[in-house]
Amino acid sequence: MKSDHHLWKEVNAVRYIPPVLIYGAGRAGTQAAALMKLSNQMRPVAFIDDNVTLWRQQINGMTVYGVDQLAKLIERFKVRDILLAMPSAGRRRRSEILKLLEHYPVHVRTLPDLMDIAEGRLEVSDIQEVDIADLLGREPVAPINNLLSKNITDKAVMVTGAGGSIGSELCRQIIHLSPSCLVLYEASEINLYQIERELASLALDIPVYSMLGTVLNQQRVEMVCRRFGVNTIYHAAAYKHVPIVERNTNEGIRNNVFGTLHCAQAAIDAEVETFVLISTDKAVRPTNTMGATKRFAELVLQAFAESKTLYNKTRFTMVRFGNVLGSSGSVVPLFRDQIAKGGPVTVTDPEIIRYFMTIPEAAALVIQAGAMGKGGDVFVLDMGEPVKIVDLARRMIHLSGFTIRDNDNPNGDIEIDYTGLRPGEKLYEELLIGDNVSATEHEKIMRAEECVIEWPALVKIIRELELANKHDDCQKARAILLDTIDGFIPQCELSDWLGNDN
Repeated sequence: MKSDHHLWKEVNAVRYIPPVLIYGAGRAGTQAAALMKLSNQMRPVAFIDDNVTLWRQQINGMTVYGVDQLAKLIERFKVRDILLAMPSAGRRRRSEILKLLEHYPVHVRTLPDLMDIAEGRLEVSDIQEVDIADLLGREPVAPINNLLSKNITDKAVMVTGAGGSIGSELCRQIIHLSPSCLVLYEASEINLYQIERELASLALDIPVYSMLGTVLNQQRVEMVCRRFGVNTIYHAAAYKHVPIVERNTNEGIRNNVFGTLHCAQAAIDAEVETFVLISTDKAVRPTNTMGATKRFAELVLQAFAESKTLYNKTRFTMVRFGNVLGSSGSVVPLFRDQIAKGGPVTVTDPEIIRYFMTIPEAAALVIQAGAMGKGGDVFVLDMGEPVKIVDLARRMIHLSGFTIRDNDNPNGDIEIDYTGLRPGEKLYEELLIGDNVSATEHEKIMRAEECVIEWPALVKIIRELELANKHDDCQKARAILLDTIDGFIPQCELSDWLGNDN
């Protein structure tokens, strides 16, 4: 009878099947090895495992080795791929393993979560790129269940911008918290279709209503709120791409400032109980128009909340956070695409840093923060340790099995190209305007005390801004933002983008 070694040699004589080392000899790893052998798409050659009691044992005809044998195994089997098959390990442990594997010339990929494996849904096609959240190594904090359910369970909930990266994740989490109904409010037809279709596939017995519309249409927003008896609004609709908003100042103001204003006024008129604004760290001492418009939106809601005699039926809350991994504006999908094309990977500045959080984690914290608001609260999320973007780029290149081409290694695979800061872009972001911050019942959520412009004064500024916006007077609009927003120091002149006519 022929040995496995001779059988593999015969197969390889016909078609090359890439050898793979599997890190993790547990259930996930052994199941993955069996699937690979059946598929003939990859050839598992050995297991690596941290458990010394497994070393030198045979599992499915393959030997289990310790991590100290990695270099020898890579050389012996000409390995270019390693599969990390430890879905039950904590994020911090997976991050440690990825740091170790970075030093080897291999492409590291992972398996999906443990639930898929436990339910027998694992297929070879499920092998995927490394989850960037594992690179950060930060363990997610367990949610406080009563905060998750307070504004959602048995309530009619509406999400504006429901088809966006944050809005759609809010919808995914909300529908599992048993609202009486979920209203998807979205200006993009294709985005609305996609999230509607995804939620329908869950086959949950919860009514979902898809409403096309812009947040600028106050009458429609109010009509939708009244029609479905909306109790809670998560306002995620906004223009967020910094350079695009910088080049389209008045459209950014119209959508982010007046869209929030009209939504909030509609919520007041429809007697919505809770209104939660999804804000951003870029609203703090903004260097760009997008950040300034989001801070102005916060000021609108703060002013409403302060006017208890006029607006005492709707509770307004704001939640600020930084970059989310995998969102439409995230560097992660951009880097993946650039690496797949052979580079270069573009980084704006070697010193630029950002705070990162996964989309599900950010959405869960938004829901919980919104439940803690008393009115006019500005909550900020603990984003963990900042990440140097160039370090993230280097790690993604290494874990894709490539080397970096630079002066020290001119024969490397992929170059990192520094393109310079984009208009309005900061080297680092902040979450607080001042130092006045207090803890809440959730360890990852803080309450900030920010300055407020009372409604009688703010409404005069709004009218001036509305007039400038109506006449498409970017210079006037910029001047109003400069006078109103604390710490707004734009990094580029409007003429740089819009010409002398504006």
